[in-house]
Amino acid sequence: MAGALDGQVAVVTGGSRGIGRACALELARHGAAIVINYNANADAANSCKAEIAALGGKALTVQADVSNADDAKRLIDAAIAEFGKVDILVNNAGINRDRTIARMSTDEWDTVIATDLSSAFYTTAAVVPGMRERNYGRIINMSSIIGQMGNVGQANYSAAKAGLIAFTKTAAKELARNQITVNVVCPGFVETEMVGALSDEVKTAVLANIPLGRFGTAEEIAGCVRFLCIEGGFFTGSQLSPNGGQYM
Repeated sequence: MAGALDGQVAVVTGGSRGIGRACALELARHGAAIVINYNANADAANSCKAEIAALGGKALTVQADVSNADDAKRLIDAAIAEFGKVDILVNNAGINRDRTIARMSTDEWDTVIATDLSSAFYTTAAVVPGMRERNYGRIINMSSIIGQMGNVGQANYSAAKAGLIAFTKTAAKELARNQITVNVVCPGFVETEMVGALSDEVKTAVLANIPLGRFGTAEEIAGCVRFLCIEGGFFTGSQLSPNGGQYM
């Protein structure tokens, strides 16, 4: 399997399902060796690894809770031990614990901030030394349309995803001198387990606010990530917003 990413190594956090899995497969199709991070679902991670192997690619699965700084560093260390380096980091891991501010617990706030925002700092800090040594890197953070426009019942999620946008801009400025690009993708509503769990009534209401009249696909979001890794070398500090026109 020959591709534009031959010889490169990509770490995808939350890479066993949904958008993360689609990103892992897309980068593998273009030649990258993939480190699939997962927290709890080993079966899904191994299934993704098998799919990459069927493409003729190389993959490693690593269990790590990236909301924990030590675990996040262990993930990057495992990637380097197996493949020698990390060229691409996709910070995709994320959860939601939806509740209005008046009802949200401190734990629900802290857990989402740690998983969706702090994890990106932990993994980025761990890959930067090696990327600086090689004067090359691609870091892509997975935010959300909710981080751009907010949403009732998602104060923790929207704060974390908005924080990722600001973190991206600062990291891009700090790392540009080493030819390390840092960008953020802000998907709208995509056909994943998270959207699948919504009621039909809520889905209908959401679709009414999407000019293109449909949900996105995980593969379309993965295409944005691939673009930033291959063709998007002059993009840094940028937001890509594949959202069907819901937020402009």
